[in-house]
Amino acid sequence: MRPDATPPPRQAASAPQLSPDNDLVRRIALFTAGFGERGGYRVPTSEERSTLTRGVALLLDGDPQAARARLETVGFTLHTVTDGVSGRRYAEVADGAGESGRGSRGWGRVYVDLDHPPRWSVQVPHPIADARTELLGARVLRGAPGGVMVIAGAHRNAAKDGSADMAHRTDSVFHGVIDELMRRELPGIQLHGFANESFPGRDAVVSTGAGDKAVADAARLTAALRGDGRQVCTAYSGRCRLSGTENEQGQVAAGENVRFLHLELNRTVRGDDEGLDRTAAAIATLTNSWAAG
Repeated sequence: MRPDATPPPRQAASAPQLSPDNDLVRRIALFTAGFGERGGYRVPTSEERSTLTRGVALLLDGDPQAARARLETVGFTLHTVTDGVSGRRYAEVADGAGESGRGSRGWGRVYVDLDHPPRWSVQVPHPIADARTELLGARVLRGAPGGVMVIAGAHRNAAKDGSADMAHRTDSVFHGVIDELMRRELPGIQLHGFANESFPGRDAVVSTGAGDKAVADAARLTAALRGDGRQVCTAYSGRCRLSGTENEQGQVAAGENVRFLHLELNRTVRGDDEGLDRTAAAIATLTNSWAAG
């Protein structure tokens, strides 16, 4: 090359291609794609529920080998998934019956941060039914270290008797795992959605459910949402629709004096990826404080 020649420009390193194998949001989208309002859920026996809950407990204790052995007895698998966006590794507890909702018994999944001790949880009881809360849950999980995500495995209307409505049942794997998290005193936030016409003029409802342990946390979250321009009704300090006081996980949290937040979001907020990203960023102000202990 001549001394005065301009060197050729360097090729920028290409960004990794995201797929369900390395992107939690896409992985959850694929998982929930098969959920429908007819079928796809069976109430677990008490033994099945106990076995799965114990398997997750072993994972939380840092013993993945024992957890895998326990989970396999009821047909569940344990995999490690690396999220290409956050760079964190997560243990995935999933029904081995199938990679989508079509093949499973509807008992859901659990994701646990493997790079940090468990500090908090995000809960998604009504994926698909409360549209895009499942995608928000994945964003919230990757937003702070030490997270555990519990996501239901079926549409809330999948069973005619209402047994697939995870927020209002105690005989589910979903409830059993969250009960274990609350036994460990991990604070949690549960995500819900509502139609705009159900509460005109409000973008969100922040509630502490049946208890009042998480009032300071609720105020922190409210401030972050309002700072993003959201119109928020604060059920922890006044009367609001959709306050979630009859939520079963919230009832247990109140009895155990564990911090629990119930967040309702209107359809507009959940309507596009920008809205989900902004909401996840607001929630991260809370979950990062939980992660710090």
